[in-house]
Formats: sequence, structure tokens, C-alpha cells
Amino acid sequence: MANPLMTKTLFFSLAALLAGCASPQNQPELNRLNNQVGKLNSEMRQLTRQATALEQQNSLNLNASQGAWLLPATNAAVLLKSQAGEVRLSLSHVESEANGTRATLHVRTAGDKPLPGFSAQIEWGEMDKTTGRPLQASSQTQKVSVRESLLPRSEIAIPLRLSNFTPQQLGYVRVHDIVVNAPAPATIQP
Repeated sequence: MANPLMTKTLFFSLAALLAGCASPQNQPELNRLNNQVGKLNSEMRQLTRQATALEQQNSLNLNASQGAWLLPATNAAVLLKSQAGEVRLSLSHVESEANGTRATLHVRTAGDKPLPGFSAQIEWGEMDKTTGRPLQASSQTQKVSVRESLLPRSEIAIPLRLSNFTPQQLGYVRVHDIVVNAPAPATIQP
């Protein structure tokens, strides 16, 4: 990936050079070029943030023995071996709400196997801006439960309410302790 500072300097140098050569009749073209340069800079900053977050997410999951770490800024899924088998976890629709953040946790089985009923612990919180590590002292937790479906399904979307942290503050969501629900006892009809 190109050095963002070097890229920005190149874009501004190009814009300055074109500005010096511009005549009043070329002003609309120069404005369009400046807008494009601004958009490219914004996209580069977003890609740099996303790449940094993906690196952090991979590092956290590489050293994790239980559970999976999801960083909202990555827009990337994580594989987790659990009692429910190997599942793919991802977050979407991370948005503000009155008391913090709402998001959707997607759980999908590997190989489209049926997803059993299960419960899991969800932890969320901020990341330390200096070290890039989770600040677990201020973290929040909740338990989610998913019933087994009458019709087999390989994926489920679980709405999450992540209180006390705005989307800008929310650094991570950790999913752990996935436990498959015991099957319901069979009933005998007389």
C-alpha cells in the first residue's frame, strides 16, 4: 500500500501545478480535479483505517484460545471453532441509537450445515488508542440465545444492543462461550 503522506503530497503538488497553469476558462475543470483529489484522499484514509483494523483483528484472533474478536472498522468475517461447529461471524449495520450502538451479528455454519440452537456471551468495548488492545476494564457483556429452528438454517442474524458506547467509541465485539442448547425432550402423544 502506498504511503498516505507521499500520495497526499503528490496529489497536492499536481493540484498546485495545474492551478498555476490554469486560465479562467479552465476553472471548472480545475475545480472538478480538486474534488476528485479530495475524494481520493478520503478513500485512502478510509482504506488505511480499515487495513489497520484488519491487522489488529487478525492479531487478536491469532492469540485467542476461546472466542472471536470482531472489530467493526474491518467489515471482515472471522472463523470460530465452537460447540456448534465451525462458524463464520461478522458484524453489519453498526449504527447509533439512544443508549449507544445497535448492530447485527451474523452467524453462519461452515459448509451450510444446519445451525443448532445455542447461547453465547457477547462482550464489547473500546480499544486503547495507544496500544490497539481492548480496554476490558470498561467492557460490557450480555448473553444471547438462539432457538433451534423447525426448518434447518445455516445462518442467523442476531440484533445486538451495545449500550454505553457510540459507534465511534465501539472498538470491538467479542463472541465467546458458544454452548449448544440441549435438545428438547420428545413428547409422546397417547
